[in-house]
Amino acid sequence: MPGGLAWAAIAEQCESVALAFIAALQRLPAGMRLIVRKERPHPGAQLRFTDIDGHRFTAFATGTKKGQLAGLELRHRRRARCEDRIRCAKDTGLRNLPSLKGFAQNQIWCEIVALACELLAWIQLLALAGQARRWEPKRLRLRLFSVAGRLVRGGRRLRLRLAQCWPWAGQITAAVTRLQALPSG
Repeated sequence: MPGGLAWAAIAEQCESVALAFIAALQRLPAGMRLIVRKERPHPGAQLRFTDIDGHRFTAFATGTKKGQLAGLELRHRRRARCEDRIRCAKDTGLRNLPSLKGFAQNQIWCEIVALACELLAWIQLLALAGQARRWEPKRLRLRLFSVAGRLVRGGRRLRLRLAQCWPWAGQITAAVTRLQALPSG
């Protein structure tokens, strides 16, 4: 199917988006390539209003002259880590600013969220292992941060007691052990 006919078929379903996309295509600089990927969302994914016939379309532009399509797409997907961090920041509290009245309150809130995101990233890097390193903030909150525990003093030491029946108690104790093994200073 020629390119114009393919976009005309899409334009029937989402006319304004397709027309804006075609206009943007005509303004691409010389040597710039536009790569569009069509994929089915994973099972259980929430469909978006932009999904067409159950398929999700993602596009990116590149000025790279050489390289296979698969390699360019892999490089682009690796850069999506920035978008992942933004999504994690929204899950950590950036989505809910406390006040629309005061700029200073929102600024402080954003700084606290940024600090929480940094702490999560460092915990995942230094303390967690395996699949837990890729857990989203919601899953970390559910599995690791919401566990009931008790701080116990005895023999001039402070100990953290966790319920043995908690499914992720082993990961929490292993994470604490890894953090304690790090050299100080």
